[in-house]
Amino acid sequence: MPKPKTRKKAVYTPPQKTQQVKVSPRWLAPTMVVAWIIGILWIAIYYVAPSLPPFAELQNWNLLIGFVFIIFGVVLSTRWR
Repeated sequence: MPKPKTRKKAVYTPPQKTQQVKVSPRWLAPTMVVAWIIGILWIAIYYVAPSLPPFAELQNWNLLIGFVFIIFGVVLSTRWR
Protein backbone atom coordinates (compact mmCIF):
# COMPACT_ATOMS: atom_id res chain seq x y z
CA MET A 1 0.00 0.00 0.00
CA PRO A 2 1.44 3.46 -0.88
CA LYS A 3 2.37 5.90 1.89
CA PRO A 4 0.43 9.19 2.07
CA LYS A 5 2.36 12.31 1.11
CA THR A 6 3.44 14.35 4.08
CA ARG A 7 3.75 18.11 4.24
CA LYS A 8 7.14 19.48 3.49
CA LYS A 9 6.44 22.93 4.97
CA ALA A 10 5.30 23.67 8.49
CA VAL A 11 1.76 24.91 9.02
CA TYR A 12 1.58 28.72 9.02
CA THR A 13 0.92 30.26 12.40
CA PRO A 14 0.39 34.02 12.45
CA PRO A 15 2.64 36.07 14.72
CA GLN A 16 1.25 36.86 18.13
CA LYS A 17 0.07 40.45 18.46
CA THR A 18 0.03 42.16 21.79
CA GLN A 19 -3.24 44.04 21.89
CA GLN A 20 -3.07 47.34 23.70
CA VAL A 21 -6.27 48.53 25.28
CA LYS A 22 -6.97 52.17 24.50
CA VAL A 23 -8.13 54.12 27.50
CA SER A 24 -9.91 57.45 27.40
CA PRO A 25 -8.48 60.40 29.29
CA ARG A 26 -10.15 60.98 32.64
CA TRP A 27 -11.48 64.39 31.60
CA LEU A 28 -13.33 63.14 28.52
CA ALA A 29 -16.52 61.67 30.02
CA PRO A 30 -17.22 64.53 32.46
CA THR A 31 -16.56 67.13 29.75
CA MET A 32 -18.88 65.30 27.36
CA VAL A 33 -21.73 65.15 29.87
CA VAL A 34 -21.24 68.76 30.97
CA ALA A 35 -21.33 69.93 27.33
CA TRP A 36 -24.65 68.11 26.80
CA ILE A 37 -26.15 69.54 29.97
CA ILE A 38 -25.02 73.10 29.19
CA GLY A 39 -26.44 72.84 25.66
CA ILE A 40 -29.80 71.52 26.82
CA LEU A 41 -30.05 74.04 29.65
CA TRP A 42 -29.06 76.92 27.34
CA ILE A 43 -31.88 76.10 24.92
CA ALA A 44 -34.39 75.39 27.70
CA ILE A 45 -33.67 78.65 29.54
CA TYR A 46 -33.93 80.57 26.27
CA TYR A 47 -37.40 79.14 25.66
CA VAL A 48 -38.59 79.61 29.25
CA ALA A 49 -37.22 83.13 29.84
CA PRO A 50 -36.11 84.77 26.58
CA SER A 51 -36.11 88.21 28.19
CA LEU A 52 -33.17 87.53 30.53
CA PRO A 53 -30.22 89.85 29.79
CA PRO A 54 -27.75 87.47 28.12
CA PHE A 55 -30.46 85.71 26.12
CA ALA A 56 -32.37 88.82 25.01
CA GLU A 57 -29.43 90.30 23.09
CA LEU A 58 -28.56 87.07 21.26
CA GLN A 59 -32.14 86.27 20.17
CA ASN A 60 -32.13 83.21 17.87
CA TRP A 61 -28.36 82.80 18.12
CA ASN A 62 -29.14 81.13 21.45
CA LEU A 63 -30.28 78.05 19.55
CA LEU A 64 -26.99 77.88 17.69
CA ILE A 65 -25.01 78.24 20.92
CA GLY A 66 -27.01 75.45 22.58
CA PHE A 67 -26.63 73.13 19.60
CA VAL A 68 -22.89 73.82 19.40
CA PHE A 69 -22.52 72.59 22.98
CA ILE A 70 -24.60 69.50 22.22
CA ILE A 71 -22.66 68.71 19.05
CA PHE A 72 -19.39 69.21 20.93
CA GLY A 73 -20.57 66.59 23.44
CA VAL A 74 -21.45 64.19 20.61
CA VAL A 75 -18.03 64.68 18.99
CA LEU A 76 -16.37 63.94 22.32
CA SER A 77 -18.49 60.80 22.68
CA THR A 78 -16.96 59.39 19.50
CA ARG A 79 -13.53 59.54 21.17
CA TRP A 80 -14.67 57.70 24.30
CA ARG A 81 -13.32 54.17 24.77
